Amino acid sequence: MTITSSRPQVQNLQTSLIRKLANQAMGREGVIPLWFGEPDVPTPEFIRQTAKTAIDEGQTFYQPNLGIEPLRTAIATYMNGLYQTRFDIDNIVVSVSGMSALSLAMQCVVAEGDSVIVPSPVWPNLPSVAKILGANIISIPLRPVNGRWTLDIDQLFDSVQDNTRAMLINSPNNPTGWMLTDDEQQTILDFCRERDIWLIADEVYSRIVYDRKFAPTFANKITDDDKVIIINSFSKSWAMTGWRLGWLTVPNSLISTLETLVEFNFSCIFAPIQLAGIAALQGGEDFIQISMKRYQVARDRIIEEFAGLPRVTLPEPEAAFYAFFAVDGIDDSFAFAEKILLEVGVGLAPGIAFGSDGEGYLRLCYATDINTLDKALTAMRPLLM
Repeated sequence: MTITSSRPQVQNLQTSLIRKLANQAMGREGVIPLWFGEPDVPTPEFIRQTAKTAIDEGQTFYQPNLGIEPLRTAIATYMNGLYQTRFDIDNIVVSVSGMSALSLAMQCVVAEGDSVIVPSPVWPNLPSVAKILGANIISIPLRPVNGRWTLDIDQLFDSVQDNTRAMLINSPNNPTGWMLTDDEQQTILDFCRERDIWLIADEVYSRIVYDRKFAPTFANKITDDDKVIIINSFSKSWAMTGWRLGWLTVPNSLISTLETLVEFNFSCIFAPIQLAGIAALQGGEDFIQISMKRYQVARDRIIEEFAGLPRVTLPEPEAAFYAFFAVDGIDDSFAFAEKILLEVGVGLAPGIAFGSDGEGYLRLCYATDINTLDKALTAMRPLLM
């Protein structure tokens, strides 16, 4: 007898195509890995030192489900200072990563048979969380218009069905770098209010934006009565991908529910990691600004390079640190990414990994040293011409 998972929603999950490709290069020398979405620098020393000190002091015991109060306070203070909002500790839940924050949000509001609307292409883990819970995903395609990614708001609204429970919107977006405008956010928020639909906003890349200090956010448009959950993470802005630390901003009416869900998901977060999060929030602004200067140089270099390749189309990324580009004549992005890996040793993410709307595209993470990036671009050029 063959033993299988008892739930088809889990059986039918697709293995990460990015991981599938990357596994081919494990242990291979000379590969330039631009497939994963993380900075190529370690977490700043002052953040690491905070955690080391806490470990040396013996802070290794269980912690409150919702996160330690100093971190929840620091997050509320950070958001209020940045966005001119009025959140307090009862709007903040700490999680083991932005991914876990998304899972908690979905567990709060989505049930089997519900539909969830998601602009796409998008990082595949986002809709997969809803699929695991038995929800149906309605994908709304982002499209390049006049050199920039756009979302058809009318199409977004027209996709709502009687069983639509939530909209899940990742802005700034992975993989495209698209982001909503303030006016578009207000229009979507007003619509969700009118239709009594939950809005789950993944704003993990909110600080990685090129023409302002932070991306448009739902945080400064909502009241505590709105059905809005905002997901954020320490991973990208403070180069803390391996620490697995994130947070949710929620109506205070959800706090007790989330406290229970945290208990049943992961119980609590290691205290030294939470203290490192406080250090990042309170002392990490200079690091963000230095990082953005690096990403700006890398983004401009890629735009310049790809502009000279007639087969390549790159809608300009407004935020995040990805170039999501199409190559004429390519209709199997996994096979082409594999070709680039095997022939010239550059690791990219195939567009199909981000849903069918991403087919024909490739994602390159440029949160890397400019010399490494130049080496990768030079190596790929013959295959892109």
